[in-house]
Amino acid sequence: MGFQSEIRIPKSEIEEWVFNPRFQIRRLGFQSEIPNPKSEIETRFTKDTTMSNTKPKHSLKGRTLYIPRMPYSGARVMAATFESIGVEARPVPPSDEHTKELGNKYTSGDECYPEKVTLGNFMGITEQEGFDPKKTAFMMMTANGPCRFGQYLIYQRKVLDDNGFEDVMILSPTSENSYEDIGGQDVIRTAWRGMVSSDILMKMLLKTRPYEINKGETDEVFEASLNDVCDAIREPGVTHKKKLTNMRNALTRARDAFRAIPADYDPERPLIGVVGEIFCRLNMFSNEDLVRKIEEQGGECWLSDVSEWVWYTNNEQQDNIRKKGKRVSLEMLGAKIKNAVQRKDEHALLEPFHEDFKGSEEPDVEEVLNYSYPYLPYTGALGEMVLSVGKAIYLHKKGADGIVDISPFTCMNGIVCEAIYPVVSRDYDHIPIRTFYFDGTQSDLESDVGIFLELAKAYKRRKRTKRVYSFKFEARAKAA
Repeated sequence: MGFQSEIRIPKSEIEEWVFNPRFQIRRLGFQSEIPNPKSEIETRFTKDTTMSNTKPKHSLKGRTLYIPRMPYSGARVMAATFESIGVEARPVPPSDEHTKELGNKYTSGDECYPEKVTLGNFMGITEQEGFDPKKTAFMMMTANGPCRFGQYLIYQRKVLDDNGFEDVMILSPTSENSYEDIGGQDVIRTAWRGMVSSDILMKMLLKTRPYEINKGETDEVFEASLNDVCDAIREPGVTHKKKLTNMRNALTRARDAFRAIPADYDPERPLIGVVGEIFCRLNMFSNEDLVRKIEEQGGECWLSDVSEWVWYTNNEQQDNIRKKGKRVSLEMLGAKIKNAVQRKDEHALLEPFHEDFKGSEEPDVEEVLNYSYPYLPYTGALGEMVLSVGKAIYLHKKGADGIVDISPFTCMNGIVCEAIYPVVSRDYDHIPIRTFYFDGTQSDLESDVGIFLELAKAYKRRKRTKRVYSFKFEARAKAA
């Protein structure tokens, strides 16, 4: 693996260089020469709607909170979480061509595709009959860093204000503190459990649907199971322990329903790992339902989930605390306790699926970061690029037959990863890796998918890393 040896830099040397006082002085001097538009722009447009900076003047009471579909099941469980505390919430309506028209209307062309879709969703709601700005709120997550995602909130606030919708509230938790300000501790914990449940249901959907005998049955079971989980989430006035039990029971019923679906688990289907930019990867409209297209042409998908990003932000939160010199502090203690509680809840919800997820266990985020380190050292490179590269390597080691990266056109993370993937492929048995870019324009996606799957099938026949199959495949082999 020659490329790795050429660029591998010991972590200790990187840290010695980055934290060298002379480097810090030069960095700070450079920063002082750059005008900071934050005071002029961010102060004007966030005006108390960003929970990370100030307590919002506007209350969610009496408002309907609209949540972007990232994915659809994630928006559903998040809505149920807010409903459990008496806030009316729902996913944004399904996107369509008019969504893209509105997104293009209110953007200049420099924005990335997820911004156009989310803004188009929000502006579409303002066109609905009976729309009342004072009774409306939009959820828009945000994050620090070089990605344009951190500018969504500011720009959306500007567009709403410029069009007379100053009274619309934008609820905007931030990755800076691992989204702790999404609400009170009860809301945070319920939201986390809901997101884990959403990821589990999505995983069961994608592990079953390619093999179903009766087309559409898996989608029906998924929708019914999601409704069951949301009912358990939104039930008010129950203890955390009782709510966890109710959610686990709902997931167990879902597991049994998925297992009962008539299916032919053929091990000849290639397994395709799916990584990339989180919104475009998880929003079916944005990626033209690429996962289903892969399934229809003979593949099975392993989709990187939302929990992966949450674990990454937890990791970054603790790293930032250490950088502030608070390695031993109440702040660090709180972050570690939160991490432990989230891990405990995740294990409780995953436990009924031990047999179903055999061979497709999700990795610890530190394992993913360590895999990416020789190519994109996580001490310097941040965000989805390190997760995508590291997860691609992990998926190879779990027996995947190909890797697909879903990214918006011109996405910085996607471009960096695309430059790295040829070397990753060379170092890891020449596994096929393909980046699919999306910007809302038409493309011959089916043809591109077909070509990629032929490469994946050829790789499957010669690969050295074998996949571990669940009991469902083993049962088919015994029957044969």
